[in-house]
Amino acid sequence: MVLPTSTVLGLAGLKRVYINKSNVDAQVKTILDSHLISVDDFNGWLLKAITVIDLTTLSGDDTRSNVFRLCVKAANPLPPDFVTKLGLKEPIRTAAVCVYPSRVKDAYEALKLMKLTTDINIAAVATGFPSGLYPLETRLQEINFAVSNGATEIDVVLDRSLVLTGQWDSLYYEVQQMRKACGKAHLKVILGVGELGSYDNIYKASMVSMKAGADFIKTSTGKEAVNATLPIGLIMCRAIREHYQTTGVKVGLKPAGGIKTARDAVNWLVLVYTELGPEWLNPKLFRIGASSLLGELVNSLKLK
Repeated sequence: MVLPTSTVLGLAGLKRVYINKSNVDAQVKTILDSHLISVDDFNGWLLKAITVIDLTTLSGDDTRSNVFRLCVKAANPLPPDFVTKLGLKEPIRTAAVCVYPSRVKDAYEALKLMKLTTDINIAAVATGFPSGLYPLETRLQEINFAVSNGATEIDVVLDRSLVLTGQWDSLYYEVQQMRKACGKAHLKVILGVGELGSYDNIYKASMVSMKAGADFIKTSTGKEAVNATLPIGLIMCRAIREHYQTTGVKVGLKPAGGIKTARDAVNWLVLVYTELGPEWLNPKLFRIGASSLLGELVNSLKLK
């Protein structure tokens, strides 16, 4: 296999990337301090957060029954009386459910029973989740398996060793092949930011993934020591903005791992709103990967 060079792929500029950590941290603080959310507006932000959640179960003991329960919760994230008390005209739903490839069929059958297969996406983590350290051939087979069973989105895992050793051409090629394997399904590329070694590498991996065809870039598997942090989110937002300005293509962002509280979720919404604009605050361009967050958001709602 002969790979195209970084120059041909338009990746030559990666060598000039340098990100100052102190500056990034300071900018995040400035953004949050400049966009305080009033008590009256907080419910609206919480409801928005619910609609962008990829409701997730990635446990070794996942079964058909708990995947069915996950789908029911995704379809009905609010208790029935909340809809009335909050003055909502119609119920809201989470953006997707996220499961292992072997549980995709269960999720599809559950959503089909509720007639919601076009309303709630089915995301499958694939390509040797969470390490990504498997032969490319088997990773592509895993994508094909998930899509054939009903997955509409594939959350793939980067081989972080390619980032750490600067093999950008190989990384581009692998993501490109994953893009092809997804077919009509959306490709969400998990960077594994906690294992990339530097802010510079996070930016570079973001740019390579987007150039190779990612529909979303995602922070983490949730299994790393460091997952979704706001400074990392700022770096990824800046990469998304740069990509959009140079190509006209909008790529989504998905933070996952470590987002535990209502305030955490709202802070992410504020960051994306500030850096990318209000058009990014919808499920087509922003997701939050979470399992326990939904309960925190619901419990934080102020009822009339």
